[in-house]
Amino acid sequence: MNHYVRCSAEISLKSIRKNLENYKKFLSPSTELLCVVKANCYGHEDRLIVPYLERELGVKWFAVANLEEGLRLRQEGIKGEILILGCTPPESAPEIAENGIIQACTELSYAKELSRLSEGRTVRLHCAIDTGMTRIGLTGTAEENARELHEISKLENISLEGIFTHYAVADSLDEDKAAYTAMQTERIKATAREAKKLGVELSQVHFLNSAGGVYHYDPESTLARLGIILYGLYPDADVPLPFEPEPVMSWYGMISQVKTIPVGTTVSYGRTFTAERETKLATIAVGYADGYPRALSNKGWVLINGKRCPVAGRVCMDQFMVDVTDAGEVKAGSYAVLMGSDGGERITADDIARLTGTIGYEIVCGISARVPRFLADE
Repeated sequence: MNHYVRCSAEISLKSIRKNLENYKKFLSPSTELLCVVKANCYGHEDRLIVPYLERELGVKWFAVANLEEGLRLRQEGIKGEILILGCTPPESAPEIAENGIIQACTELSYAKELSRLSEGRTVRLHCAIDTGMTRIGLTGTAEENARELHEISKLENISLEGIFTHYAVADSLDEDKAAYTAMQTERIKATAREAKKLGVELSQVHFLNSAGGVYHYDPESTLARLGIILYGLYPDADVPLPFEPEPVMSWYGMISQVKTIPVGTTVSYGRTFTAERETKLATIAVGYADGYPRALSNKGWVLINGKRCPVAGRVCMDQFMVDVTDAGEVKAGSYAVLMGSDGGERITADDIARLTGTIGYEIVCGISARVPRFLADE
């Protein structure tokens, strides 16, 4: 870890490689990887990870949430295909085209606006098909969707290259939910078949996400969107994977002070913790402004000297306290593991999520920009 900052996160490229290789075992050669690197690689730092994916692991497709993220990749020298999964104001059509970025299209009217505002440049599109997520995309029958796709494909300055959909419950093995996923798959495949009848040539038809690629693989999906598994988290922490994903991020916080408090002493805002014994207390220079959830007050844990040390009192904006009475020698200037391994103990983003009533995705995405990310010394 970097010993010159109050807190930091380490990123393991070895784990990125292992997670990607394990996932690819479930894909046939007909399906290519599309790595989802939106939200700064789910909080893991795209400038550290995406060049490695492209130059060392041979990934050719990347998905982002918005134009700004796509431009950031281009500025980092990324040459591969970039697909924007979210909304971009149609006024940005020239910039999308100029940078060779592919835009998700939600409906015919949006495509018309992109065409009108493109300033003569060709805007590349993948059209979203709403097969049951009820979020974005064409919502008609396969025949209706195909007709709309045909109209989009004929627009001036528009290149319709693909269609895609997103699963709602692919991370579940429940029989009813698996049937729902199968229904979604059939809907997009039916749309592709009908579009082909109308002469719409689609080079990409994709619907697999991280969970879909493992639990519901279908070789007709030309791309598999590898997201959360790439970063070592489970699509659903309660559903096992056939391999153990390796967390890519470890998070450390500096211990700024250690003191001993007598029985009856209260700790932090609201005085919600009262020492029931003489307690050795360590203050860690991390808080909810860094993304350490306030909901961990009085119920979270950190690792120090390979021991689990409970959070004592409320998490503050920039600091929180832990009970280190049973952790052996603890000194100011050393580091606690907030997320990661120490000795035989481990705390994962999914562990933190369980304690705070959310999902691991939100935990890693919520680690703020003021927490510097460094490559692990591997």
